Amino acid sequence: MQYKIPVQIENEDPILLWLSLRQLSIVMIWFWIWYSIFKSLAPIWVEIAAIPAITIAATWLIIAIFKYSEMTFIEFLLAFIRYKVNIDNRKWVKWVDSYSLMDIWFISNIENKIDNKVDFQDKINKMKEMEDKLNKI
Repeated sequence: MQYKIPVQIENEDPILLWLSLRQLSIVMIWFWIWYSIFKSLAPIWVEIAAIPAITIAATWLIIAIFKYSEMTFIEFLLAFIRYKVNIDNRKWVKWVDSYSLMDIWFISNIENKIDNKVDFQDKINKMKEMEDKLNKI
């Protein structure tokens, strides 16, 4: 039995307002952290307590909503780190997965790189031999 798989299966659906489940969970966790920091600093001075709390809330709201070329903040950060580490080895290509979790810190050794060249004359000779064998059959 065959099933049709939707083309956009990895797209996140908005649940509340414009936030997906992942974004909503990030906002809820960091709202709890923001609220606990604010409540712990509020007895000292409410205006002073608002500064770190609002900074944390704004930062994590931006991180939760961030999307660039279908990449979330973590994916974008990993791709950017790999780009900066391997700046001489590769170019930034839009719309291409440019990282693998296993080789983010991998830098290839250019001096020991092997040039694999194809010998076309050898391939042509092999094709002629195969053609002769087929003709003999």
